[in-house]
Amino acid sequence: MDGGDLPSTDCSSEPLATGGEAAVARAEEFGHPQEGCEALARAISSTLGDVMREFDGRAEGAARSQDELIRSIDRLTGELDKLLEDAPLPFIMQHAMKISSIHKRVSALNLLLKSIQRRIDNIDRMLSTGVPNGDNVPPDIVETSSLTL
Repeated sequence: MDGGDLPSTDCSSEPLATGGEAAVARAEEFGHPQEGCEALARAISSTLGDVMREFDGRAEGAARSQDELIRSIDRLTGELDKLLEDAPLPFIMQHAMKISSIHKRVSALNLLLKSIQRRIDNIDRMLSTGVPNGDNVPPDIVETSSLTL
């Protein structure tokens, strides 16, 4: 096949507009560029709104799970400490150290998740109130976390 046997088309070489771009193009074609921008903004807002609601639900589930895990580890650590007081065997002490290490890591992860959720909530609040530029962005939204696991 050398391309000579392909049917010719009358399509222009411009890429096809899809989704919100098509709405903007149609609105501009009829002399309403502002309406096109608003249509695009509504389409983006609708799509991102669904994604953010799903993310919020999953983030809340993760936070609940982390809280439940930390309570279980706290309970287990207390029981293990009580067991160590009664019979301080090297085998038990070794496992107690592992559990304490896990407890510290889970606590650090829980703090990190809560910090991320707080930042996302701040960003969502800023977007919903319509902050026009990044001049008034609180520093805790853009700061990087110093927690390491």
